[in-house]
Amino acid sequence: MKLFKYLLLGCLIITSCKTVSTINTSNLVSSEMIEKAKAIHKRVMTIDTHIDINVKNFTDEVNYTQDLDNQVTLPKMQKGGLDCAWFVVYTGQREHTEEGYAKAYDDAIAKFNAIHKLANKFAADQIGLATTSEEAREIYKSGKKVAMIGVENGYPIGTDLSRVKEFYDLGARYISLSHNGHSQLCDSHTGEEEEEWLHNGVSDFGKQVIGEMNKWGIMIDVSHVAKNSMRDMIKYSKAPIIASHSSARTLSDHSRNLDDEQLGWIKDNGGVVQAVAFNAYVDVEKAKKYKEAYDALLNEIGESRGFKVLPWSAVREMTKADREAYIDLYIDIRKLAKTQEGKVKKVVPPVNIEDFVDHIDYMVKKIGLEHVGISSDFDGGGGIEGWEDASETLNVTIELVKRGYTEEEIEKLWGGNLLRVLDEVQEVAKQIQEKAN
Repeated sequence: MKLFKYLLLGCLIITSCKTVSTINTSNLVSSEMIEKAKAIHKRVMTIDTHIDINVKNFTDEVNYTQDLDNQVTLPKMQKGGLDCAWFVVYTGQREHTEEGYAKAYDDAIAKFNAIHKLANKFAADQIGLATTSEEAREIYKSGKKVAMIGVENGYPIGTDLSRVKEFYDLGARYISLSHNGHSQLCDSHTGEEEEEWLHNGVSDFGKQVIGEMNKWGIMIDVSHVAKNSMRDMIKYSKAPIIASHSSARTLSDHSRNLDDEQLGWIKDNGGVVQAVAFNAYVDVEKAKKYKEAYDALLNEIGESRGFKVLPWSAVREMTKADREAYIDLYIDIRKLAKTQEGKVKKVVPPVNIEDFVDHIDYMVKKIGLEHVGISSDFDGGGGIEGWEDASETLNVTIELVKRGYTEEEIEKLWGGNLLRVLDEVQEVAKQIQEKAN
């Protein structure tokens, strides 16, 4: 009864909002178009530049060779035709203390080791670790999936500049200098809400880190950094930059997205923006309305088990054990809600794949196709209707074909542009090293 009342309320909310198109564009996709998309999808190397991991899924007993509940596994990659996954070494933001840096460093090394175990032990016959575009293409041509590594948050570098080279040697080919909260390297996008800044951009040590990243051929990732930090990164970097998982702020006013001026900076810099399928970054208002309705469903189902949906800020503050217990229970409740969530979607539609590709269209028109790519943020909060996990990756290509993109253009969007930037960053590194010698 409570759910019915909430859905009824949702109806009233929707009808009171401005009119939106209700055309079911899936009807516009012909069988010929789907077959064309399948053929293109099979021929091009599809690259997703941001996928989170949990080390508990990289053990002898539980690993990505199995079809686990998380959004990315080798079976899901195979089913959806996702060829290359950039697995992320993520560490949360802590205090700027040696103790905090040490703990984050240990967490980072554990994730590096997990990715290496996947490629070298658990699934060496199914996936290979690449550190250059050439290696990625060779592994892809061999018929195996490709793993690459990005670092989300430079916080575990601490105050030790040598860790940049250490992370490079472990396979890192991009590093974002902050996450949610100002790091010792630069200001985060989270400072925007209260206009509270720590460095007013990149710190002096952050500038040294940028120099080391240029020297060794690691792409600088501006996702999660403040606008003033991004400006400084472009100023001090000798190589193009990337946004590994950000979308267009004009279409969704979220501080994690890039405004038109920032998109222009990317174009002038020669970098690339990887549009991200994270619902709030795609459409913040639509995502908010759906989350309210969906959370009501979860709370109703979870009431008998003492479960209540909490804001992520509260979850982050939990102890590690409590946080893991909450997440495990959250996943269980979501499974129970699976058969009922269709009721919610009929009344409050979720952010979908068409909304997502709108961002690709917008950025292509604004800064040119050569500066746009694709990412999911799977297992880190990403996923939209139509691309909820790696098994549905083909649907992105179908939507691109539907909108008239050619195979050459789709190849660039699905990773060609990103690998071009990686090549340029590594060429700059080669020149710096040769000059030093």
